[in-house]
Amino acid sequence: MIREELRPTFISFILLTLITGVFYPLSVTCVAQVLFKEQANGSLIFKNDKAVGSLLIGQQFDDPKYFWGRVSATSPVPYNAAASSGSNYGPMNADFLKGIDTRIKTIKDADPSNTAPIPVDLVTASGSGLDPHISLAAAYYQIPRIGRVRSLSEDKIKEIISRNTQDRFMGILGEPTVNVLKTNLDLDDLQSGQLQLNKPKMVQNKEEIVNWKKI
Repeated sequence: MIREELRPTFISFILLTLITGVFYPLSVTCVAQVLFKEQANGSLIFKNDKAVGSLLIGQQFDDPKYFWGRVSATSPVPYNAAASSGSNYGPMNADFLKGIDTRIKTIKDADPSNTAPIPVDLVTASGSGLDPHISLAAAYYQIPRIGRVRSLSEDKIKEIISRNTQDRFMGILGEPTVNVLKTNLDLDDLQSGQLQLNKPKMVQNKEEIVNWKKI
């Protein structure tokens, strides 16, 4: 009697385990690999057939010849994808204000002649601590420093920014953003002769960034 009552329960358990634990994840994985292969594999960026980063996760840059990204509050190291988090500091928190002052000093020390207002995203952390983008204002603020260090014209740097700018979502939501890692890779490629600039390319969406190829 008990065996007959347990049999349908056991069979249901096995079937549901196979459906939800095997067939469903497998089907989703297969569809993702066919239709969204780059995104499903982490939106990786390759250079010389070697993965150097992801479109979705920022990296720490502090060399004056590169664009700098947002501050990252992850621990124990910046942009730690295994510990995504913000600082959780309030706007009047002493440590928060001290961090901003320190960042402002670092930015000004790297480019003392730049008297333009520093964009807020260069001195504050994102909620995730992994933001790979900066605003157009933050990118343009850094042009004089990078141009001076690399002996590049501002027009060429602006072209590189334009090539790696993602427009507003659906043309109306959010603000245009610049992918820091892609922009820095282009700077290196331009100076090494691997990149020849033509007309600026405005990137419209993440899929186009993933499929981006050098002209």
